[in-house]
Amino acid sequence: MRVLLVKTSSMGDVLHSLPALTDAKKHFPDIRFDWVVEEGFAQIPTWHSAVENVIPVAIRRWRKNWFRKDIREERALFRKQLQQHQYDAIIDAQGLLKSAFLVTRLAHGPKHGYDKKSIREPIASFFYDHRHAVSKQQHAVERIRALFADSLGYKKPSEQGDYAIARHFLNQQTENQGHYLVFLHATTRDEKHWPENHWRQLIAELQTTGLRIKLPWGAEHEHQRALRLAEGFSHVEVLPKLTLAEVAQILADARTVVSVDTGLSHLTAALDRPNITLFGPTDPGLIGGYGKEQHSLKSADNTMQSITPSEVMLLLQQVLKKHFSQL
Repeated sequence: MRVLLVKTSSMGDVLHSLPALTDAKKHFPDIRFDWVVEEGFAQIPTWHSAVENVIPVAIRRWRKNWFRKDIREERALFRKQLQQHQYDAIIDAQGLLKSAFLVTRLAHGPKHGYDKKSIREPIASFFYDHRHAVSKQQHAVERIRALFADSLGYKKPSEQGDYAIARHFLNQQTENQGHYLVFLHATTRDEKHWPENHWRQLIAELQTTGLRIKLPWGAEHEHQRALRLAEGFSHVEVLPKLTLAEVAQILADARTVVSVDTGLSHLTAALDRPNITLFGPTDPGLIGGYGKEQHSLKSADNTMQSITPSEVMLLLQQVLKKHFSQL
């Protein structure tokens, strides 16, 4: 059986699709997936054993110069890749008009997606041959698992979903595994940032524990923030700019992660690493960390400033003692 999955972005949404692939693989051991995904996240599907081909799409970049010659050539190549196979099922888990119109309608095979009451953009449901009612009142991972079960004709498993990508990094683990923490300090929205002085207070409290702290970053302004957080602390390392796979390896080897609400927090969950995620204006209920040892700290007044370093330190102590007898 060959299935085309359309789930293009964001990082968290792409990661949330992985347990559904694991479910399908258990029911159909010979199933093979091709996955249409935004080019910036194209590494992620390759980590799952059920994925055979990744078909990168660049909608975000293409729409800026839709008719430019090189963009037209890229779109033609994308269409050719999309139409190489006759699929047993095409599942649009993105649920947007752009995914339905630009991807799903071009591929060959029966098309599945959310019905108009379950989908984010109801008009997109008209592009599907089979429309499935899936409750919105459940975690995003469970919604996608339900969509897959309905589309491929099996009962959704009752046990917690398995991302099944942590094993991809097992053979790459280093001798230093577990001797450091990772602080994910960068996110896209200003109101989701934890104040820098709070980070530095937490870093200072950890100075005598013997644990090192690693600070990854993506954009240059995140690099500058990391440098400010690390200033004056010998136990803090600002990492060089890394690929997504290299960041994943750092996370996979970490003892524990402390993060704001960001895509890399979902990657931590997918790698089965203990993680403490700080939530201010966003609600962890339907989009929070899904997986083993995922802990949420939600502020009472919906602001990140009200989450104190002492609260985080207390929970961090509990997590470390549970798993490593540290602190």
